[in-house]
Amino acid sequence: CSLIINLSYDPTQVLRKSLQRGVVLSAGSFLVYEAHKLISGFAEVHASFKVEDVIEQADYLYGSGETEKLYRLLVQHKNSDDAELLWRLARSSRDLAQLGSTSAEEKKQLTYDSLEYAKKALEKNESNSAAHKWYGICLSDVGDYEGIKTKIGNAIIIKEHFQRAIELNPKDATTIHLIGIWCYSFAEMPWYQRKIAATLFATPPTSTFQEALRYFHMAEEADPNFYSKNLLFLGKTYLKLNNKKMALLWLSKAKEYPAQTEEDKQVQKEAVELLNSI
Repeated sequence: CSLIINLSYDPTQVLRKSLQRGVVLSAGSFLVYEAHKLISGFAEVHASFKVEDVIEQADYLYGSGETEKLYRLLVQHKNSDDAELLWRLARSSRDLAQLGSTSAEEKKQLTYDSLEYAKKALEKNESNSAAHKWYGICLSDVGDYEGIKTKIGNAIIIKEHFQRAIELNPKDATTIHLIGIWCYSFAEMPWYQRKIAATLFATPPTSTFQEALRYFHMAEEADPNFYSKNLLFLGKTYLKLNNKKMALLWLSKAKEYPAQTEEDKQVQKEAVELLNSI
């Protein structure tokens, strides 16, 4: 990340105070060395403070739904070695790609960029749960541009990253939800996609709606009412299992969820359509 050294800090002032305390400097070179040490030491302290500062600012903007401002803040740090900054940049790039105002060309570029940032975050810290989560999400997004064969081929890698994320952070409701989505997608996979999967894997990945439901409930238990889409998919999965009573319950919750993002609005719309169709 680009680091700013606070120019109001004057290392020579500290040296002057040392001299006043009777410290004898035997040579000019020693003075230069001490000044260098002070500047280096300050830069080091300031570097760690700067990263934390950016993360704090980024989390505030994310919580406020300031998608474009957040991206502008984080993209300045795209060459950072900090996994925490990099996965946030991956998420931010993806969020910007999802905006209705983003052109198709920009969306594609941002989608590929987000995967690169998530990959770099993992390279910097393999034990970072969020880096695994966002790598899985971004890899799935890239599959939308590379065709169904690539998307199915990446499916096992995606699930492995989600599972690793949960190992590292068992309370992360979002990642538990994502494994539920993975299971749901494979449970409802059409026959022609199953045929492709059979050519790609000796044992093609499969799942059931019951398994998907288990993960959606686990996510809800980890963090109740955390995500409109989890409520929607609880409703949709119950519909698939022909349990209309439970479907009505969860779809009503999805409909009533306070919409803060574009995705929340889409969830509300889908929930209303499904409720009207029951």
